[in-house]
Amino acid sequence: MSGRRSTFFLALIALVAIACLGIAALLELRAALVGYLAVAVAVSAIPTGALAVLMITYLVRGSWTQGLHVPLAAAALTMPLAGVLFVPVLIGVPWLYPWAQDADLHGFRAFYLAPGAFVLRTIIYFVIWSALAIWTRASWAEPRRMLAAASAGLIVYALTASLAGVDWLESLTPEFHSSIYGLLFLTFQMLTGLAFALVIALWPAGAPTFRYGAILLSVLLLWAYIHAMQYIVIWTGNIPDEVAWYLARESGVWGVLLWTLIILQFVVPFFAMLLERVRNGRAPLLSIALLTLAMRLLEAVVLAAPGADVSGSVLLLAVPAATASVGLLWWFGFRIALEQLRSNERDTAPLPDVFDAAGTPTSQPRA
Repeated sequence: MSGRRSTFFLALIALVAIACLGIAALLELRAALVGYLAVAVAVSAIPTGALAVLMITYLVRGSWTQGLHVPLAAAALTMPLAGVLFVPVLIGVPWLYPWAQDADLHGFRAFYLAPGAFVLRTIIYFVIWSALAIWTRASWAEPRRMLAAASAGLIVYALTASLAGVDWLESLTPEFHSSIYGLLFLTFQMLTGLAFALVIALWPAGAPTFRYGAILLSVLLLWAYIHAMQYIVIWTGNIPDEVAWYLARESGVWGVLLWTLIILQFVVPFFAMLLERVRNGRAPLLSIALLTLAMRLLEAVVLAAPGADVSGSVLLLAVPAATASVGLLWWFGFRIALEQLRSNERDTAPLPDVFDAAGTPTSQPRA
C-alpha cells in the first residue's frame, strides 16, 4: 500500500508540474521551451549516457561490468520514452531556435537547419539509440556478441550523439561554432549515465563499491578536460561570435551558476575522491553521484539558456516544473525496466572471469 501511495503522490506532483509548465508557456512561450529543452536534454542524457557506459563495460571488463549491468541496461532501455518526452521540443522548434524562421539561409545551411530536417534527425537519433540499447542488452553473457555490439555501437553512438549535441544545444546560438562541442556533449551524457547508474547501484545499504570511485573520477577528468580545451581554443582564437558565447555565461547570475558548476562538479569531487576513504566508500560515492546528477541539470541550463533573451522569472518556473514532470515520467518507465531486468535470469547471469581479445573465455585466473 505504501508503494501505491508513493506512486500516486509522485503522479500528483507530475500533474501539478505539467500544469505549472503550461502556465509558464502562457506567460512566455520561448522561456518555457528553453527551460523544457534543458531538462529534456539532461533527462535524455541518462539513457544515452548509460548506453555509452554499458558498451564500454563490455570492452573494458571488470567487477564493475557485472555490478552496473542491470542499472545501465534498464536506463538504456528507456530510450523510446526519452524520445517521446522530447516531442514538445520538436513541436516548439519554430519558437525555440532562431534559425527556424531565418529567410536568409541558403544552400546546405537552409536544408540542414530546416525545422523538418531537425525533427527527422532527432527521430533518427532516438531510433538508432533504441536499437543499440536493445542489441547491447541482448548481447549480455555472450562474449563475442558483446564485443561486436559494443565495438560497432560506440562508433555509431559517438557520431550520432555529437550531431545531436550540435543540433539541440549549439544551434540555439547559430553564430557560435566549436569543433569540440560534439565531444563536450558526449562527456556530458557519459557522466550523466554513469552517475545515475552509481546512484542505483550504491543506494542499498552495504552495496559493494568495486572501483566505481576511480571510474567516476576518470570520466569527471575527461569532462573537465574537454571543457577546458574548448575554452582555451576559443580564448586563443579570439573570434567575437565565439567569445560572446562565453561572455553571456560569465556575466550576472549566469556567472554565479557557472562558478557553482565548476566548484561543485569539479573542484569538490576531484579533491574529495583523491582520498581513498571517499573514493572507495559507499556513502561518500553515493553523495558525489547524486551531486553529479544535480550538476548535470545545472550544466544543461547553463548551456541552453544564456543569450536566449528570455525572462528569468519564467525560466525559474519552467525549469523546476519541467524537471518534476519530465523526470518523474521518465522515472516511472525506468522503474518498470529495472524490475524486469532484476527478475530476468539472463541479465543477472554472471560472466566468465577472463576473456581473450576475441571474446572467448579463458581458464586464466582473474588478475
